[in-house]
Formats: sequence, structure tokens, C-alpha cells
Amino acid sequence: MPATGDMPVTVEDIKRARDRFDDESVVRRTPIETSRTLDAKTQANVILKMEHLQRTGSFKTRGAYNKLSQLADSNDGQIDRAVAASAGNHAQGVALAATKTGLDATIVMPKNAPQSKIDATKGYGARIELHGSGFQSAMNHAHSLVDENAVFVHAYDDPDIVAGQGTVGLEILEQVPAVDVVIVPIGGGGLIGGVATAIKELDPHVRVIGVQAEGAATVPQSLEKGQPHTADAVQTIADGIATGGISDLTFELIEQHVDEIITVSDTEIADSILYLLERTKQMVEGAGASAIAALLSDELDTERKTVVPVISGGNLSMTMLQRVLTHGLTFRKQLIRLRVRIIDEPGKMSHLSGIIAANDANIQNVSHERAIGDLSVGEAYLDFQIETSGDQHTNHIIEAIEQDGYEVIRQD
Repeated sequence: MPATGDMPVTVEDIKRARDRFDDESVVRRTPIETSRTLDAKTQANVILKMEHLQRTGSFKTRGAYNKLSQLADSNDGQIDRAVAASAGNHAQGVALAATKTGLDATIVMPKNAPQSKIDATKGYGARIELHGSGFQSAMNHAHSLVDENAVFVHAYDDPDIVAGQGTVGLEILEQVPAVDVVIVPIGGGGLIGGVATAIKELDPHVRVIGVQAEGAATVPQSLEKGQPHTADAVQTIADGIATGGISDLTFELIEQHVDEIITVSDTEIADSILYLLERTKQMVEGAGASAIAALLSDELDTERKTVVPVISGGNLSMTMLQRVLTHGLTFRKQLIRLRVRIIDEPGKMSHLSGIIAANDANIQNVSHERAIGDLSVGEAYLDFQIETSGDQHTNHIIEAIEQDGYEVIRQD
């Protein structure tokens, strides 16, 4: 491994980046919050770094402003446009930073980018081009748009970007001097590369743990191979860390400074989004919730440690929130399906709905099925999707329907 002094980003670079953040309208010093419920669940002292409360809803503003503010200071007028590729958070950071430094911005986003992130990026002043079905395709197209009057702002493969993101690490050490473990989500590696550099150079005893979504986990293979590994396809609800690869720059920083990499499933991420919503009243996107998923996983022992998960982003679309809620409630057995066999005659749906309502359950939807092979002539199925408080409540409803003479099949 290279010596620290030979690294492409140092703590001095990160300190200089923070000195440029003299305008709170661009980059904020984000707060920290405690969580008694997380403390009790993990037997640790958990302190959340609330980076989702950053301008634009994620840490990405830090790196973008660090790069573009330097360009604005040295620019002779030749560069008048910033170009970037992003699934959403980097797009917003570049758009805001470009507006604040007097540049136009063109952002290429995948065609499947959340509409909320597209609209927000436009709101910060950027022109949007939708291209391809993933980050790498958008990246390739963005490079083709760069001319002599434009600068390309990479999401993570740039020392200035990494140094800007690393200011999160400086804040953690100042806000939580007794920190033992920091948990950081990994997409392209810019955030963890900067945070780990700041922390390990200033307090090498602090453990830095990286977390990736299973469907986009490229760092474990990269470390095994000794070079960056790129995935042909990624699939995760955590679109903010679905880059499909890291760079040579971020690989070097991760290899040098990061102690451990953990992967988490989409189910764990979805459950963590709901956990944060219910227990801390914070709406967090999948990338940010992945740090909590790692904290709650069996892979990480943090008992009696002071742990800081970085909640990296809060740009959760309403469509994704609905998917997460449905998945989470189903996983918790609070959203269930019941199939009831009936004689197909008027009033049966109303009667069964009354039984369910009398047992304090809410019907989300109901469908009437007649064309099923095991039904006799004159029979039908009523399929109910019901919200309950859990298994005990569900069993009580099933018993009430069966006591009224109906056959019930629970469809989990």
C-alpha cells in the first residue's frame, strides 16, 4: 500500500475544501442526533450524522462546490458550463454549485431517474438530458457533451470532489470526539474515500466501515482482485449508491483507509427506511438508510461503542416510498392477503367486508375471481388485501370469517 503522504487526497486538501464553505446557502454544517431506540437495539451509543439535511438533500453539494468554486476563482472566462452525469443527488449538487459560481449546468440522468430528482435538479438551474437506463450509459453520453467551454464534474473520480465530501469526516470528529466507529454508504466511493481519509489521518484508531447494497456491491470484488471491478448491471432500491463501480482514485483510498466492507439486502434497506421514519421521524432514501441497515445487521458488532452512521441522503421519491411501505408492511405481516371462497351471489362482498371492519382491520383493495379451475359452478373467490397490526390480529380476523362459515386461505 502507498504511504499516506503519497495518497491522491490528504487531510490538508479536505481542510482547504472546508475553508471554501463560507456560505451557508451552499454547504451547511449538518447536525448530529442521538437515538435511544437505536441505542437500545444495538447496545451502542448511536449518533446519527444527518447529512440528508444538507442543501439539495445529500452530501454531494460539498464536492461539487469545492470543485466549481476553485474553477470560478481561477477561470479566465473560457469555461462557462459544467457537465455531469448522475442518478439524482450529484445532479442537484452540481446544479446548485454551478448556479452559485456563475456557470450553466447540463446534467445527464438515466431515463429511469426518479422524477422528483429530475424536477429538483431543474429547480436548481440545470438543463437536463435523459439518456440510457443506468449510470454508466448516462456517464458516457455526458462525456460526449464536453467541449472546450465546458468542464466535466465527475461524481467521484476527482480529488477535488473527494476532498469536498471528506469535510463530513472533519465534522464528525469535531462533533463526536469520542467516536469509535463510522459507517459510510458506498456508491462510487467519493464519500467514503474522503471521510476515511480525514478520519484515519487525524484519528487512526477510529474504525471506518463501508456499506454497499447487495445488488450493486462492487467493492468486495475490487478488493479481492486488487483493482476496481465494474458490474454489468445493478439492481437495488438504493439508487444513490447504484453506480456499478468505483474508480482507481477511490479504490486506492478505500484500500488504504477503510477497515471493513459490509453488504446489505434491499429488504434490510427498506426496513431501515421505515425504522428511521417511525423512530426518528426522518425520511431518508435507500442510500442513506443503508448505513442503518449495516448497523442493525448481524455482521457488525458495535456493542458499547460510539457509532456514527452517515445518513447520506434524503431524496426519497413518493413512488419509492410507496414501494418501501408496501414491502415493509408485507415483511412485518401487517399487509396481508386473504382469499375467501364464496357462493357467488349479491351481498357477499359487503357481508365479508363488514366482518373485517368489525374486527378493526382496513381493506386496501378487493377483487372478485370467478375463472379459477377449482371453483364449482356458482362459486367465486374474494381476494382481500388488508392492513392489520400483525399476526395475532390477522389470525383473529381469519377465525371470525371461518366462524361465519367461509373457507379462508392466507396468501403470504
